[in-house]
Amino acid sequence: MALVTVRAAAERVGVGYSTFKRWVHQGLVRTTRTEGGHHRVADAEIERLLAKQQPEAPGRRRPPADEEALGGLSARNRLHGYIEEVRVDGLLAQVRLRVGTQSLTAVITADAVRTLRLKRGDDAIAIVKSTEVMIAKAPADAIRATPKARTRS
Repeated sequence: MALVTVRAAAERVGVGYSTFKRWVHQGLVRTTRTEGGHHRVADAEIERLLAKQQPEAPGRRRPPADEEALGGLSARNRLHGYIEEVRVDGLLAQVRLRVGTQSLTAVITADAVRTLRLKRGDDAIAIVKSTEVMIAKAPADAIRATPKARTRS
């Protein structure tokens, strides 16, 4: 049974150190204490948290129902997450979305990034249709159109 620091466990779960530490003090996370009084987290506990948090991290606000938010979009494969990075280069932009412990990258137009006002930390939805991936901003703002993007290997 491997034990890791609270900081390393928070990174693996995809939440901030302070959030994870609060969970420890609230008793939501089982830890082992070292002789010096430091908390250590077992791999099994991290796996439990990851399984529990799907499709999103505890404490992260879930967007409203998809049908209302996206105006009846036909694609059913929707992955809720948050934007880790947005890179705009010329006419195209690369958007990296964190979904649980996984990252998904989509290439969309720079115009779409500006229209949706996508920025790091925003809640977003990756919409997967066959070989296409679309990014939709979390429905706090009105969504006019959902741009298409190709997945990258």
